Amino acid sequence: MKLYEALAWEIEDLVARQALRPGDRLPSVRQQQARRGVSPATVFQAYYLLEARGVIESRPRSGYYVTRRRLPDGEPPEPQASRPPVEAAMVDVSALVFEVLESARNRSVVPFGSAFPSPLLFPLARLARETASAMRRLDPWSTVADLAPGNDALRRQIALRYQLDGAPVSPDDIVITNGAMEALNLCLQAVTRPGDTVLVESPAFYAALQALERLGLHAVEVATDPREGMDLEALAAALERHQPAACWLMTSFQNPLGSLMAPEKKQELVALLGRHGVPLIEDDVYGELYFGARRPTLAKRYDQQGLVMHCGSFSKCLAPGFRIGWAAPGRHARAVERLKLSTSLACAMPSQLALAGYLAQGGYDRHLRQLRTALEAQRDAMLMAVARHFPAGTRATRPEGGYFLWAELPAGADTLALRRAALEQGIGIAPGPMFSARREYGNCLRLNYGHPWNTEQEEAMATLGKLAARNP
Repeated sequence: MKLYEALAWEIEDLVARQALRPGDRLPSVRQQQARRGVSPATVFQAYYLLEARGVIESRPRSGYYVTRRRLPDGEPPEPQASRPPVEAAMVDVSALVFEVLESARNRSVVPFGSAFPSPLLFPLARLARETASAMRRLDPWSTVADLAPGNDALRRQIALRYQLDGAPVSPDDIVITNGAMEALNLCLQAVTRPGDTVLVESPAFYAALQALERLGLHAVEVATDPREGMDLEALAAALERHQPAACWLMTSFQNPLGSLMAPEKKQELVALLGRHGVPLIEDDVYGELYFGARRPTLAKRYDQQGLVMHCGSFSKCLAPGFRIGWAAPGRHARAVERLKLSTSLACAMPSQLALAGYLAQGGYDRHLRQLRTALEAQRDAMLMAVARHFPAGTRATRPEGGYFLWAELPAGADTLALRRAALEQGIGIAPGPMFSARREYGNCLRLNYGHPWNTEQEEAMATLGKLAARNP
């Protein structure tokens, strides 16, 4: 264990035993350095790690404090890290995914299985006004000028946010896409050929598995911790064994686990992949939905070779119906741009103009703060509902951002059967097997807490818990 990890573990243990309580101020970096005889960098790394885990928070010009919001006693324990098989596998999940997504369209179904947050959480009226304004000022020549890579004003606004996050990305290196899924698929297509192998998390985002399935690629699922993300030792072994064409990861608030890689781990990840010359497709659609004091560091920030293909979107945090995303593909930017031109050509001009106008006028960060507050409260409510209603022995992740948590029912449970029973009661869930190329995680499910908590949701969790208790 490294020095900063040992220090972080000691502080986290003090918090867990309530020797340090919510709101308590931690010793300053200088005080820790003097007491322990370590470098300031060691203390900062420990504090950054604890901040990423949501244990402490930074207050400007004041110092570090134990995070005030702590879940009540009785929260369910966390799942263990996954240990998937090390062999490559062909992917066959699309039929199951389409079946689950079809039920999510029904508004009468409680949307625990949905992939989307509630549209009621977004500034739709403001965006409608921006869209109307964009239509009035639309330049007819923009239908040509704003072909891939996309509208210049929007790319400049996105580049500005990269700069604020410490990742120097030029507007010229950004390609606007129809949502993040097109960005991710174009990046994957740019660096792979049919028959290639791609490394993914375990469990993995089902749309990543679908993309591999569509392109005839093999998946290698790599061991993943529900709190800290992919195991880098397992990743190193997989790189040596499989010589993959790419690695597709969610480094912040991974879907479905909600895991978050610490900054130094992201740096090590980029360095490791760089030594093997393997592109990293960084799926970062949930990065703005953090519950801590600051946005998680991007893996893109540590990219020195142009191998990190960072993908983002406004769909999960601002404008779900606009379907505007982007890619910052590094050295592969021109290849991705050409693929964009040869597939969908361009994105809707009014949507691009409306988002550029909204970002330029300010208010985005205020909206994000309100959205994060709502999601954090909804996460707490769902975790407590799991503790109250689900069978004894159930485990659940404690995501520090995003709007998904992963629940692991006792061994022997069948969440495919549970899904069918729940649908009969008007409740949707996302069963674990849709997140694995091998249909693993049969006793697990993903739950969406992205909708305002109310009596209906609480009652649905109680019903789901009863069904799970009866489900062998």
